[in-house]
Amino acid sequence: MEGEIIKQDEVQTNEAVAYEFVSRQVDEDEVDATSAAMPLFSSFFGVPRFKVHVTTGDKANAGTDSTVLLRLVDSVGAKTEWTRLDKFFTNDHERGETHTYTLPAQQLERPDDIAFVQVRRKSTLIDDHWFLDRIELEDTTEKFSYVYPVQRWIKKGVDYSLYQYDAFLPFQDPKEELRKTELEEKRQLYQFKETIPNGPRQVKDLPSDEEFSSDAKADIVIEKGKLLIRKLFLEFTTQKWKSFNDIQNIYFPNQSLPKPACIEYWKDDKWFGLQRVQGVDPVLITLCKSIPEKLAVSPDMVEPFLESLSLQDALDNNKIFMIDLEILDGITCKVDKLVSPIALFYLDKSDELLPIAIQLFQEPSDKNPVYLPSDPANCWLLAKMFYNMAEAQHHQAFTHLGMTHLLMESISVAAHRNLSPSHPIFRLLAPHFLYLLAINARGLEKLISKGGWIDLGMTVGRDGMFELIAKGFQNWNLQQYGDVENEIRLRGVLDPEILPYYPYRDDGLPLFEIIKKYVTNIVNYYYDSDEKLERDYEVQNWCKEMATPLSEDGLGIGGMPDKFESADQLAAVCTAVITACSMGHAGSFQQYETYGFVPNYPGILLKPPPESKMDLDDDDLLEYLPDKETTLYIMVITSLLSRKGTQSLGDFEVQYLHEPPAVHIADEFRLELSKLSLQMKQRNRERKFKHEWLDPDIVPNSISI
Repeated sequence: MEGEIIKQDEVQTNEAVAYEFVSRQVDEDEVDATSAAMPLFSSFFGVPRFKVHVTTGDKANAGTDSTVLLRLVDSVGAKTEWTRLDKFFTNDHERGETHTYTLPAQQLERPDDIAFVQVRRKSTLIDDHWFLDRIELEDTTEKFSYVYPVQRWIKKGVDYSLYQYDAFLPFQDPKEELRKTELEEKRQLYQFKETIPNGPRQVKDLPSDEEFSSDAKADIVIEKGKLLIRKLFLEFTTQKWKSFNDIQNIYFPNQSLPKPACIEYWKDDKWFGLQRVQGVDPVLITLCKSIPEKLAVSPDMVEPFLESLSLQDALDNNKIFMIDLEILDGITCKVDKLVSPIALFYLDKSDELLPIAIQLFQEPSDKNPVYLPSDPANCWLLAKMFYNMAEAQHHQAFTHLGMTHLLMESISVAAHRNLSPSHPIFRLLAPHFLYLLAINARGLEKLISKGGWIDLGMTVGRDGMFELIAKGFQNWNLQQYGDVENEIRLRGVLDPEILPYYPYRDDGLPLFEIIKKYVTNIVNYYYDSDEKLERDYEVQNWCKEMATPLSEDGLGIGGMPDKFESADQLAAVCTAVITACSMGHAGSFQQYETYGFVPNYPGILLKPPPESKMDLDDDDLLEYLPDKETTLYIMVITSLLSRKGTQSLGDFEVQYLHEPPAVHIADEFRLELSKLSLQMKQRNRERKFKHEWLDPDIVPNSISI
C-alpha cells in the first residue's frame, strides 16, 4: 500500500554492509527511544509534505517485485519510520519507469535539514534484482527537490544511505573502504581481452548493464529487417550488372535505400576533391610544401593543370595539397597487393580542390605510373576508384572502427574499472559511453567476424583490417589526434586563407571548442585545487592504466601522461573522449551517401590494380566492381551504420550530474550547441553541397550504431 509505515522490527537490518554516503552512522535503537518526543514531520494541517519519485534504470532485469522501503534522516541523525513504496493494483519499480509516492506525516528532529535518505530492498525471491537510477524527494511546502542519483544495483537486505547529488572524489567519500570494495567488484566484471593483437583492447565479457535498452535493440532489429527485405527484393528483381546505369536503377525514391546524391557527380574531379574536405575521412588532406622523392611527379607532368603557375610557385603559394596513405603499405588484402596511394591536389582560382596526380604505390617504378587528369578518361577514373578504395580501408579500419569504436571502448572499460559511479569524472563521461560496448560486441560478432561484412565488402578483409588497426594504433597519439584544432594545425590546413573551403574544419572546430569549454568548466568545478587532483587516486589509476604499455597489461595509449599533473591535462583527455564519441563518430553517418553507390567509394575492387595506363571502356571498369549480392550487402550495412542511435549531443538519455553548478554548466553547453546548430543550418543553405554531419542536432551523445 502506498506510503505504508513499517515498524523497525518488521524488516531485517544489515548496517554492517550498508553502502552509505554519510558522515555519521546512527544506531536504530537510539532513534526509536527518542522518536516519541520529535515534532510532527508534516505541514500545519497534517497534509503530507513530501513526495518521493523513484526511477528504475533502463537495463536488462532492472525491475523488481521486492518490497522497497525508504526513510529520511536529518542532520542530527534522527530517522523516520521505514515507509513501504508500493501502490495498489500497480506493478511498480519496473524497468525504465518512474513512480511517485506520498510520504505520510511522520516525526523527525529537523525536517528542514534532511541529510540523506535510506533505501532498502526486502525480498524472498532468489532471482530478483533492482537497478535504481535515482530518487527525487519533493518538498511540496518549500517547493524544493532533493536529488539522489544512484545508478546501482540494490542488493536485498542492505541499507543504502543516499546523499544528495552523489558526486564525490574518493577521499571525500566517508565510506571510502566500501567504495574500494565496489570498485574491486567492477574490476572483476570489466576485464580486458585482446581481440586485435597490439591494438585497442576490448571487454572480455559484455556486462548486462551495457546491453541495449529494449527500445534501442528493437529499433536496430526492425531497421535491419526492413533493409534486408529490400535487399532480397532487389536481388529478385535485378540481373547481373550490365552497366553503370544498371546499378543506378536499383534505387527508388522514398525507399529505405534511396539514391545517393553522389551518383550525379562521382566521375567529376571537383567531386573527388570535395570528398577530401567533407567526406567520411576528412582528416587526411595536408598542405604540401615539397614533392617527396617517392612521388614520381615532375613539373612538366602537372603544370598543365596549375593555371599557368609553375609547380614551385604553386608550392610556394600554398596551392598544392597531398594525401599519403603510406599506412596501407604491406597490409594483407584479398587481391595480389593493396594499393598505398599518394594523391596530389591543386587549389584552383575558384578555391576548389582538384586532383592533379595519383600514384597507387609508395615506390616509383615502371609498373607504378603516375596517373594524370590528361590520361584516357576511364584510365584516370580507375585510378581515382583505386584511391577511394584505399581511403575506404583507412576510414573503416582507422578513423571509424579502430580509433573511434574500439579505442573508446578501451577507455570506457578502464573508466569502469577505476572510477566509482559516484566519481564526477565518471558521471561526466557516462552519457557518452551509452551502448558503446554493446554495439562493439555486436559488430565484432556480426560484421567483423570471419565471413562477415568486412570479409565480404572490404578489400583488406578481416585479417587485413586487424593489421591496419594495430598499425594505426601504434602511431596514434592523444595529443595529436585527441585535439581537433591541433590535429588540423599539424596538417597545415588550420588557416582558412590556405584552404578556404573545408567544412570539417569550419564546422568541427566550433563544436570542439564548445565541448572543450563544457568539459573544462566541469573539471575545474570539481578540482578547484591541485591538491584534489593529486589526492584523487581513482582518476590517477585510470590515467595509469591508459598510459601503461600493452606489454605491461595496460592500454598503451600514445600521448597519455603517466599521471595527471593538472586539471588542464585531465580536461584534455575527457574532451578527447567526448569529442570522439560524439562528433568523431557523427562523420560516419554519411556512410550510405558515400559507400551506397559502390563505384563512388568502393570498399572492395576485385581485380588487381593496373600497372600501366590503358584505354578502358565501361565494361572494363565494371569487372573491378563487386557482384550484385555484395553490392547490395554493402548498401544495407552502410545504411544501417548511417543511422543515429542516441539523442543529440547534450540531450542526455540519463542525467548523471545534478549539483546546481554542474547543471548550470550543462545548460550553457546545450544553449551554445543550439546556437551553433542554427549557424550551421544557415551555412548549409548557402553551400552547394550540404555538410550536415557536424550539426549538433545530428551529432549523437555516444557511439551506439
